[in-house]
Amino acid sequence: MRLTKFTDLALRAVMSLAASEGGAPLTTREVSEAMDVPYTHLAKAVARLQHLGVVEARRGRGGGLALTAAGRHTSVGQLVRDLEGEGEVVECEGDSPCPLRGACRLRRALREAQNAFYAALDPLTVGELAAPPTGPVLLGLVGRPRP
Repeated sequence: MRLTKFTDLALRAVMSLAASEGGAPLTTREVSEAMDVPYTHLAKAVARLQHLGVVEARRGRGGGLALTAAGRHTSVGQLVRDLEGEGEVVECEGDSPCPLRGACRLRRALREAQNAFYAALDPLTVGELAAPPTGPVLLGLVGRPRP
């Protein structure tokens, strides 16, 4: 299974936020520069994370991005499901539906593989994404000392 760039950006953003907890909030600009991605792309991912209740954004002096309490404990598997959608690995519909649709063993096997992929991510929480050695490296990218 391959994740979309959007999901990749969102996951890297929450990893950065998890690593920075306890310090000054990171801004979307700081995270986009550290990740070397366009600000507008990251801003869209942050907006989706806010909608999902994983991230909160505060404006003004002392503002920035922070994980919510619920976001810190969110399952990575569930977050990826929410970001990717519940679609199947292959689309059997379309302009000319597959004639094997009702009797295809491959489709079932791919659905089971997709479920196993998510199940492997389910025990991991967003907060755990910043455990060493990852957290210190992430903080080094944004140029901030670990609290």
